[in-house]
Amino acid sequence: MRRGTHRDRHSWKPRGPDARDRHPRRGARARGAGPRRGRACRRSRAPHRHARSGRAARARPVRREIVRAQRDALLPERAGTRVLRFVGSFPRADVALDPPLPEVAFIGRSNVGKSSLLNALVGRRIAKTSGTPGKTRMLNVFLIGGSHYFLDLPGYGYARAGKAQRAAFRGLLKHALLRQRLRGVVWLLDIRHPPSTDDRAMQEVLVEGETHVLAALTKGDKLSTGQRRTRERELREELELPEDQVVVTSTRTGDGIAELKEAIEGLVRGVA
Repeated sequence: MRRGTHRDRHSWKPRGPDARDRHPRRGARARGAGPRRGRACRRSRAPHRHARSGRAARARPVRREIVRAQRDALLPERAGTRVLRFVGSFPRADVALDPPLPEVAFIGRSNVGKSSLLNALVGRRIAKTSGTPGKTRMLNVFLIGGSHYFLDLPGYGYARAGKAQRAAFRGLLKHALLRQRLRGVVWLLDIRHPPSTDDRAMQEVLVEGETHVLAALTKGDKLSTGQRRTRERELREELELPEDQVVVTSTRTGDGIAELKEAIEGLVRGVA
């Protein structure tokens, strides 16, 4: 009997009506013996710091009227800054702007530095810069100095753009170049690279539309002085543009920004 009793006590198959409840492993889990080895422990239920102090973290409410007023208000004039206002983003380029004023469009390949150049021209961060190409997909309009508009067109040549996105861009570009008050286009090109197939296609569109063009060669700080002069001459010859229609710029050093401003003002006045 002792031997049998010893077997019953240590057997993996306990006997009796409540044998299921007396399984050693199942019973251990049912009694809450703790987590198994290798499992993460429970998260501490200790109150957070702001809860212990009796002050719950709350977001400060912001009145919509204040946000709207800040968005629509004209920025103050100061050295290096031009009075401007963001008009809006539009999926179509045939939108009527009020008041009707001269317009200058900005266009270039994706990630050519268009947003950075716009910010440098007005001395404010009006366009979002991003390392991800193809971020701008709508027509962004800015009122500059109460005298003319900047039209920020989406970048072209983004390899991952789908058919629908490319078709939308072609329609946007077509209507933008047909706008009655468009005085010209600032065409951005990376000075380090020769014109791509997409650049050549854009050149044909601009020539067919008889559009006044200012070629802004971006990222001039990436080259030495001698290299910049050589690349400027080569690009002028390849694009068949006169010297006064090509400006080498750098948003990092500020080179060429003042010269490009003067050229744009000439477009607005109809001098170019």
